[in-house]
Amino acid sequence: MTKRLNTTEIAEAAAFIKQGQLVAFPTETVYGLGADATNPTAVKQVYQAKGRPSDNPLIVHVCSFEQVQQYAILPSAAVSELVAKFWPGPLTIILPIRNGALDPCVTGGLKTAAFRMPDNAATLALIKAAGVPIVGPSANTSGKPSPTTADHVLHDLGGKIAAVLDDGPTTVGVESTVIDLSVVPAVILRPGAVTRQALLTVLPEVLDNQHHVAKDEIPKAPGMKYRHYAPEAAVIIVKQAADFPKAIKWALAQDVAVGLLATDTVLTAQSEIRFKSQFSLGNSVTTASRHLFDGLRYFDLQPEIKIILAEGFEATGLGTAYMNRLEKAAGAHYFERENQEN
Repeated sequence: MTKRLNTTEIAEAAAFIKQGQLVAFPTETVYGLGADATNPTAVKQVYQAKGRPSDNPLIVHVCSFEQVQQYAILPSAAVSELVAKFWPGPLTIILPIRNGALDPCVTGGLKTAAFRMPDNAATLALIKAAGVPIVGPSANTSGKPSPTTADHVLHDLGGKIAAVLDDGPTTVGVESTVIDLSVVPAVILRPGAVTRQALLTVLPEVLDNQHHVAKDEIPKAPGMKYRHYAPEAAVIIVKQAADFPKAIKWALAQDVAVGLLATDTVLTAQSEIRFKSQFSLGNSVTTASRHLFDGLRYFDLQPEIKIILAEGFEATGLGTAYMNRLEKAAGAHYFERENQEN
């Protein structure tokens, strides 16, 4: 049975980590599934519990920059400058690692590894108490929406892990930005709350990822190769608020139950239409990012819902991260107004 621990029980959570067991932990982005990053047996259990492909490398969570330096080679002064500005916070940095410093089960066999210092006091205390960095992919069944509450973790992994450290809902809601500093110029491999514009205040050049991972290729970062974030229902993105009336008219003409995942503005405008189910994304791209995975999971608890109409945002700033996750959840399926007129 999985124990739900509160933030006064960090010593017990750390004891589980030291014993080679798995503990889900909170961050500002999503809940992670923790194991001792220096214990290959424990790390392999992470893959088993999630059903995660073994060539999908893991992020190593640390509580200090000194921990990173034990395992990684720092290619430039930019690393310490990024750490000083954005850590703790939702930024993951990929660095070349020292020979033999981390087991291939952590790195996917690559000569690089991803490091992050989460902005959550309980988890930083957990890492310090455990005395080792901890790996931390999202604490969910692989391919499903990421968990933003302890309840989400227990829904997917209850009975499969030793404990979940419950610190309430996460505040950002989408996973960290991943930037690759093992190459020049640096490349964003996964967008997140730390935007390209913010990174350019430290780095002279930052590229957006244009590389598509081949079937037999090991990705450098999570989220680049495999199916992610998808609920059971089909997700259809409605790109503009003005398209919602047509999208709703089309959806309600289908012979299945429809859910609506949108901001308060859209929900209020469509209030005369009685939906089987709806979930509010709040009133901005910030709240939408915070609640996106929660909303997708909300509909997963209603198996009668077969279609989810989800509101899109402009892919700028935080909207880039939001749309990255939503497009993956939807398989890039957009409502095409002109194709649904008849």
